Amino acid sequence: FESQASAQRNILILSMFSLLGMFLALYTHFRSTSLTLQVMLAIPLSFIGAVIGIFLTGGVFSIATMVGFVTLTGIASRNGIMMISHYLHLLKYEGEQFDLQMLRRGTQERLVPVVMTALTALLALTPLVLAAGETGKEILSPVATVIFSGLFSSTLLNLIVTPLVFWRYGKNTALSTIQEQEKDHV
Repeated sequence: FESQASAQRNILILSMFSLLGMFLALYTHFRSTSLTLQVMLAIPLSFIGAVIGIFLTGGVFSIATMVGFVTLTGIASRNGIMMISHYLHLLKYEGEQFDLQMLRRGTQERLVPVVMTALTALLALTPLVLAAGETGKEILSPVATVIFSGLFSSTLLNLIVTPLVFWRYGKNTALSTIQEQEKDHV
């Protein structure tokens, strides 16, 4: 019990450092707190499905599920990065205006890559999720369940929430980010 408590504490501390590292890496890329937070919004969206997945499989929160949450954080954030980076690309290089047509186009153009990468991971994890309770799968199954269910919810919600949040909070930030990037290249 003591070693489990110590491991949980270590994972939580390292998770905080990971989130901080992710924030700094994203901020370095986007040079915007707003866009960074919009990308990181994928994390709680993925946790919704992960918590539901844990609940549906017996509600056991363990070291293995914590490892699944850490892994899920990176996978889910990638989808947000793809979406927001593509919106910025459309604005900067394709002459799109910041309007609903640009958001629709950007979301549709990222739909196949986001769904295909998520579907590939979901299919790869399916045998481990279905093997819950089998001997030798005590660690892999909870990790797979968290990633599987979190990735499922993240993919669905990200395709709806990310464009809406970008529409509501991204215009000024996106346009100023593009202007700063153009100044840096001159």
